[in-house]
Amino acid sequence: MDDVLLLSRLQFAVAVFFHFIFVPLTLGLSVLLVWMETLYVRTGDEMWKRHVKFWGKLFLINFTLGVVTGITLEFQFGTNWSRYSEYVGDIFGSLLAIEATVAFFLESTFLAVWHFGWDKLSKKMHCLCIWLVAIASNISALWIILANGFMQNPVGYTINEAAGRAELANFWDVVFNPFGWGMYAHTIMGSWAVGGFFVLGVSAWHLLRGSHKEFFRRSFRLAAPFTLVLALAIAASGHEEGQNVAKYQPAKLAAMEAHWETGTNVPFYLFVWPDEANEGNKVEALGIPNLMSWIAFGDKNAEVKGLKDFAKEDRPPVAATFWTFRAMVTLGGLFILLALLATWQRNRELPNPGLLRLLVLNIPLPYIGLGLGWAVAEIGRQPWIVYGLMRTSDAVSPVPADNVFISLIAFIVVYTLLGALDIFLLRKYALKGPEEA
Repeated sequence: MDDVLLLSRLQFAVAVFFHFIFVPLTLGLSVLLVWMETLYVRTGDEMWKRHVKFWGKLFLINFTLGVVTGITLEFQFGTNWSRYSEYVGDIFGSLLAIEATVAFFLESTFLAVWHFGWDKLSKKMHCLCIWLVAIASNISALWIILANGFMQNPVGYTINEAAGRAELANFWDVVFNPFGWGMYAHTIMGSWAVGGFFVLGVSAWHLLRGSHKEFFRRSFRLAAPFTLVLALAIAASGHEEGQNVAKYQPAKLAAMEAHWETGTNVPFYLFVWPDEANEGNKVEALGIPNLMSWIAFGDKNAEVKGLKDFAKEDRPPVAATFWTFRAMVTLGGLFILLALLATWQRNRELPNPGLLRLLVLNIPLPYIGLGLGWAVAEIGRQPWIVYGLMRTSDAVSPVPADNVFISLIAFIVVYTLLGALDIFLLRKYALKGPEEA
């Protein structure tokens, strides 16, 4: 069973992270397309129409390939995690059903109308279509994240002892789960920032080569302040989400900070090297007094639980949680700096070439930052699949390990091909530039 558990977790991780190549750019570009087409409708400026068509083509490529990976991802709740589905499917399934039957179909329908309706709809009606696509895309993400929010902070359920499962008791408690909404705010702004940095990076590449100068100067000017506002908002929402973790998942917080001993007035150390085997840290340097207590609870005198207060079998993997969290925060600081510099130079005829090169190289980093954030959320929740309610080891399907291994290899091969195709097509059409007026 241990082999089945490990392979099933690896397979779900592969499916999630490959799917997440597509999701944030879809969400981010949808918002930017709304902005661009609204400007076109309001001003009548044909340059904005060219922007909508150029960035819209990249959006369609990404959306189409993302749909394939998203559908297969949900199937795994029945194939690899059937015991989980049996136990909490009454709650979890209702959220996924709403996402599929409402948000996804609304999004797909109006995306088709928008793509094929350029010469068939009025300007305002065509613009309304991309508004509906963006709204539906972001609502779709909401239902998915609320489902994950239940796994992080289970609410609104009751245990049916006779049936041996959890059942939905209060739908609205699940919908308004504070942990889920905190995750949604952090994730959605991160996804919008991916779109902003993607536009900045592609625009920077063309500006360095002097191609379509006026076109890409305009997209650079639009995306730079958009991305700066989001980078700052992500930091603020990350702080709020950290306080949710402190309240609802204290073991995760302790792992994120490699904090071992329960105490009050807990300092925050700038340099830490966790030593999980010996239940301590090899290095703790440059401590700022009381700061961890304040960050976690808004009170410098607050008590912060240490990992030693939790049984070893109930602790998340400390090193993996700690280092992924540190890497995520480091990238967040880099994004603020790059967005600030881009906003400062956005009105120049040619922004600093060094900055433009950095923005091109930065294109994959927001994806990595989002992936690290989800790794913190999911690794830090272990050993629970539903926090405090169901262990991951109890949720896996009773299937032969060989079957899971074969499907894992198949997923890796197919998803690698889809990911490579997405990157190839995005690169090809991004570097080609817009159609001539």
